[in-house]
Amino acid sequence: MKTKSILILLCFAFIVSVFTACSSEAPSEAAENKTEPKSISSIPKDDTSFKLCYTQSDSLNPYECETQNNQTLSQLVFESLFSIDEHYKASCSIAKKYEYTNSKILRVTIQDGLIFSDGTSLTADDITYSFRKAVKSSYWGSSLSGISSCYAVSSDTVDFQLEYPNSYAHNLLIFPIMSQSSETSEYPIGSGRYYFANEKEEIVLKANEKNGFSPYLTTIHLENIPASDSIDNAVNIGNVNLIFRDLSRDSAKKIDSNYKLVNMNNLVYIGINNKVGLGANSYIRKAINSAIDRELLTKSAYSGFAKTAKTIFNPEFELSTTEIFEKTANTNAAKQAMLQSGLSNFTISLLVNGTNEDRVTCAKLIKQQLENVGFKVHLSVADTYKSYEKQIRKEKFDLYLGEIKITPDMSLQHFFSSKGSARFGINPKKSAAAKEYNKYINGETDLGSFLISFSEEMPFIPVLYRQGMICFSKEMNGDMQGTSTDCFKNIENWYFISE
Repeated sequence: MKTKSILILLCFAFIVSVFTACSSEAPSEAAENKTEPKSISSIPKDDTSFKLCYTQSDSLNPYECETQNNQTLSQLVFESLFSIDEHYKASCSIAKKYEYTNSKILRVTIQDGLIFSDGTSLTADDITYSFRKAVKSSYWGSSLSGISSCYAVSSDTVDFQLEYPNSYAHNLLIFPIMSQSSETSEYPIGSGRYYFANEKEEIVLKANEKNGFSPYLTTIHLENIPASDSIDNAVNIGNVNLIFRDLSRDSAKKIDSNYKLVNMNNLVYIGINNKVGLGANSYIRKAINSAIDRELLTKSAYSGFAKTAKTIFNPEFELSTTEIFEKTANTNAAKQAMLQSGLSNFTISLLVNGTNEDRVTCAKLIKQQLENVGFKVHLSVADTYKSYEKQIRKEKFDLYLGEIKITPDMSLQHFFSSKGSARFGINPKKSAAAKEYNKYINGETDLGSFLISFSEEMPFIPVLYRQGMICFSKEMNGDMQGTSTDCFKNIENWYFISE
């Protein structure tokens, strides 16, 4: 913990302003290997060159599909109420404006004259229909747990009932909006840049000209490539022109295509059993935090495809302006905290999921770092994810290395709610940090007070936030501006030119 930074936090309260009108999107980061546009006077329309992979055996419905292939395709076919950029700042898409009418009601008004790709009008009823589908889906459901319900106020206005006060709840409204008529349609219908069509017995994506979209790539061809290893190879050899890799495993795997790193909200953290054993001692938890070299873990275990956690929230988010965690190990602080603990036996176990090689590599490095300051660490490698999860749920651990996808509103209810998916080892009713967090989201205290409480207690240890990768063909032209939530952000500017 950086004491100076914490003292600065005490001097002011972070005020979150609620805007009733949407702001424009901030530009995304530059591509790592982008191709420069060629100097030509006109670019021809292209209905043959661009190919994407999909999983034929999986549904094309965004609420029913289970593969990353088909979820990525849905970014082209459907729009959402809001979009979020690389810094998790929301801007309007289908929405025209929004306001918080009270601490638990978010009211959204949609734009006038919107239509789906089949020409039918997009109304508030389609929003409520899509929400009901989204909350029941395996992909979108968990991210919408902070919203209890929604209902149409009028044909263009929807109210969302929140589970708790949340001034960033509009960040959650990025689920795809689908036409109610899709229930009986051959293909799901959206209002996005492209739509599904059957062309000569082949499923393709056609440019949706009804909404004024006019790209160079007028038709996108779909290749059935379900296996993840085959997908990576397909872009390397040119069978498809773009894929999204979430780098959840095999981060060091070689990619021969061009690529752009994109920010994700996947937090890798050290879970601690605060209830029993060494982890019940707050000085031990602080010692573990000081012993961790986050920078080394980012570079070595995740091949540099991650960002170190300088605070609890994603480092790209606006609440992360002040660092409270060291990037490198502070061995003196760790040893001092161990001395203050009053303990003499520093034997501790660390559980990791053995089916994820990157995670195992990270756990081995953490073991070394803890042993460097005087801990004796037993590394427990679970042979299946089911075994790993079972031990965590039963709280049969001292430490475990975990990963969780934080929702776009940066909610920490995963850790501090009695029903949170990462609550294991933490007692939300007794945790001072949990109580201070609830006071913070209720507007009863400021962000600095919560961060002070968290740093004193250290109920869990944020390590890093992973990144993803958009891989694309070297033959593609146009500046790649994709994000993890929209890999095709400026697809209207992409093109191929034959040599």
